Amino acid sequence: MICPDYLIQGLEKQFRRIQQERMEGLPLLNPALRVEAVGFREWNGLCLGVLVTPWFMNLMLLPPEGDSWKATKVGDKQLYQMPSGPYEFILCEEEGIGRYQMCSLFSPVFEFADHATAVATAEAVMDALMRVEHRDSVSTRESEIERIWKGEPDEQAVDGQDGSVQEERPTISQRLDQPLSRRELLRGGAKQNLDADA
Repeated sequence: MICPDYLIQGLEKQFRRIQQERMEGLPLLNPALRVEAVGFREWNGLCLGVLVTPWFMNLMLLPPEGDSWKATKVGDKQLYQMPSGPYEFILCEEEGIGRYQMCSLFSPVFEFADHATAVATAEAVMDALMRVEHRDSVSTRESEIERIWKGEPDEQAVDGQDGSVQEERPTISQRLDQPLSRRELLRGGAKQNLDADA
């Protein structure tokens, strides 16, 4: 199965509408970014890719034609085993595109200075998902991803009684120059040289 263009175009169209009708003027928007579906491909009979918007970057799963996941409820979570590890997706529904599942990577997306960097990161995420060498001990459950993004310390990052955090989050430019582990994948890191785009 190839992800049909109309499915991807419909996804972008609906989220542009959401931006215009629901998100306009809200402070969580990054004006440097726009809605774009990145790297969508067939995976286990589903369409998998990254959706970049001015307010989030999410992994997205779209069902095959004729399947709308009616057997599950909106808000239900499902764990998918990918080569780089297990990823927890939540079932959502939007008028115009129906049901889909998403796994949050970035929300909000202020650390992206421009759209090209966001897209490059999304492309690297799609590549890293399918590489077993990026598997490590970091959880890919939605709650864990959210905790990482909020900068809350994990057990390995906390030093003793004062609760001080010992590891610093690298900047996006630093992450683009480093090998991508599963920890960096969750934080939007990407092993990709952007010099060619400069």
